[in-house]
Amino acid sequence: MSLPPPKRENLLLNLVCNIAVPTVVLTKLSTENRLGPMWGMVVALAFPLGYGIYDLVRRKKTNVFSIVGLCSVLLTGGLNYLRFDVFWFAVKEAAIPLLFGAAVLISNHTRRPLVREVLCNDQVLDIERIEAALAERGTRPAFDRLLNNASFAVAGSFVFSAILNYGLARYLLKSPVGTAEFNAQLGRMHVLNWPVIVLPSMAVTMLIFWRLMSGITHLTGLTLEGVMRSHEKKPSA
Repeated sequence: MSLPPPKRENLLLNLVCNIAVPTVVLTKLSTENRLGPMWGMVVALAFPLGYGIYDLVRRKKTNVFSIVGLCSVLLTGGLNYLRFDVFWFAVKEAAIPLLFGAAVLISNHTRRPLVREVLCNDQVLDIERIEAALAERGTRPAFDRLLNNASFAVAGSFVFSAILNYGLARYLLKSPVGTAEFNAQLGRMHVLNWPVIVLPSMAVTMLIFWRLMSGITHLTGLTLEGVMRSHEKKPSA
């Protein structure tokens, strides 16, 4: 009996809890006559933290990305509580994608490379069919090199993201930590993260995935449809 596919993440709930609500709280509700700077920060961070825990319990699936994401939220709260200089918030924003990039490269020396888990996994691709075609054509070494090159490309995209994160944080975060003005600036940074950092990073990831798929079809001799996993249910006997 095959295991049921893992539950999909609720993208709308993700955006609401990680972007929309924290931004509104930080920019509109952190003034002294409302929640105040401290409680505004606490409430804003509670939503992504709560969502991360909820999603982990609901889907019973975790990975280095979700763990580092939760650590990022906790670190932001810690830096704010201890009133660290805004410089360290910029360092934290750069450190997170750098950790992701390092994790991608380190995972190449394990049994479960992150590129294979994220871009080349059996939920998306027909791995069994791909492995058989590689063995038949004797192209497995070239496939391993293809995955290794994709890992370096993904790690490079994270380095680029780290540079953008640091620059955006240094540009926007000007007010002292623990003030309503700082919270509002942090909220604006969350909003600008999408057009300035997230969307370009997604475009780069899609390019890497496309190149990976082109390499796989070339090495296996299969069509794109042939390497993709079919989710159609088979008729019961």
